[in-house]
Amino acid sequence: MKKKHAAVSMKDVAALAGVSVGTVSNVLNQPDRVLESTRQRVEDAIRKLGWIRNESARQLRAGRSESVGIVVMDVANPYFVDLLLAAEETFYDRGYTVNLGNSDQHREREALLMRHFMRSRVDGVLLAPIGNSSGVTDELLRAGIPVVLLDRVSGTGLCSVGMDDIEGGRLAVHHLLEQGHKRIAFVGGPLGLAQVRDRARGARLAVANSGAHLDVVEVKTLDVEEGRKAAQHIARSDRGIRPTAVFAANDLIAIGMLQGFVAEGLSVPDDVAIIGYDDIDFAAAAAVPLSSIRQPRYEMGRCAAELLLKEITAAESGDEHQHEPVSFSPELVARISTLRTS
Repeated sequence: MKKKHAAVSMKDVAALAGVSVGTVSNVLNQPDRVLESTRQRVEDAIRKLGWIRNESARQLRAGRSESVGIVVMDVANPYFVDLLLAAEETFYDRGYTVNLGNSDQHREREALLMRHFMRSRVDGVLLAPIGNSSGVTDELLRAGIPVVLLDRVSGTGLCSVGMDDIEGGRLAVHHLLEQGHKRIAFVGGPLGLAQVRDRARGARLAVANSGAHLDVVEVKTLDVEEGRKAAQHIARSDRGIRPTAVFAANDLIAIGMLQGFVAEGLSVPDDVAIIGYDDIDFAAAAAVPLSSIRQPRYEMGRCAAELLLKEITAAESGDEHQHEPVSFSPELVARISTLRTS
């Protein structure tokens, strides 16, 4: 009786072809070392039995999977989508497949994904961390799996790629000050996120000694709905103390605030100005085009992937690897949402 495909092994192929298992392996991996007639018998046996080589098992026996893992905080955020697309293209060009994980800003889920990648024996991991993830990254490193931090410049002895968020925050609020605003709100959260904390720090640096006042409004997550809620809260505050300008920690919050202010009857930028962060495509396409702090997302994604590939290659060859923290510079993009019309 013919065996089911799942039960067919290399030994069955060898038996039908009348050769050794080693010869079958040579046909698959080094065909030039096998006589044409023998190679034909082996290939005929493979076709007749319908045998399919277990590629993942072969790669794991060789000590590599030719795959990498990527964990980001919010796969629905266009900023992370752009980072992923750039990194993914770089990996695919080098023959690697990509396994994607979305932590959704939950530390437990981030740790679970990282441990899953470790059990799967991926060749390396790109991580956009929620906070201090040294525990799970240390586990991966002990297992010989390189880790590169994405969207975070780190001095923790890992390769990392990010942007100077303190300078980005300073640029955003300095722009608002140049437009004449004296009451400014920073809206972002949670403040435990290093990126949010650094942007708030840059905002504080900008207002220092300026005579302007900065309110920090913490939100739960970096999404549109939280932006709408924050706008409603600000719009309904006493007009004498209400901020005339808002620096949102990312563009999704800025878009939500634009929607919220309009719903509350406020005009942008005449009643309140808004500047976001990341400069995703939706910022320029908003009903009122949004000013933003641009991050070079594609360059950052490619750079992170290239750093990980370099580290994987060094680990395979036993060469020494020098960790690199790469920091990109922010750029102010001014649009209608912050530019006074009178």
